[in-house]
Amino acid sequence: AVAEEAAKMEELAKANGAMEVRVARDAAEAAQLATARRSAFSALARLAPTTILEDATVPRSELAHMIRFVAEVAKKYELKIGTFGHMGDGNLHPTFLTDERNEAEIHRVHEAFKEIFDEAIRLGGTITGEHGIGLAKKEFLPKFAGAAQMRVMRELRKALDPKGILNPGKMFD
Repeated sequence: AVAEEAAKMEELAKANGAMEVRVARDAAEAAQLATARRSAFSALARLAPTTILEDATVPRSELAHMIRFVAEVAKKYELKIGTFGHMGDGNLHPTFLTDERNEAEIHRVHEAFKEIFDEAIRLGGTITGEHGIGLAKKEFLPKFAGAAQMRVMRELRKALDPKGILNPGKMFD
């Protein structure tokens, strides 16, 4: 089953313009590929004073589209974005190479994130993979979760913390 999944992923990647597909032939090669993947962020972080990494997940069938979309957003906002991730589960890490001292550029980064998260939701994905939803993604939660889920989360919060003393003013103002 794993070999079939890998073959299907390779086929899809090539059909969608992948320049190179590497599938590990043994445990040693798998370890090398995993090391390369883990090194991606460190390599990107050397290219700019500020590196802002996020994650979004889309159905695997939409990966090629989403990678192209992120590239289009980078061009539109005149930003440098390195994209890597865990392709097997559709998790992408658009990583912005920027400078937090440049307010205009940081504003464009924020606008770009909005478009990327909106597209992930439109494609049936999520605004997170493994990083969770914290303060940085707070504004995107209602769009992702919807009114009904937001209401349930607020009610649950109120039931568990009726005095509002646990982490006040963070997710639910």
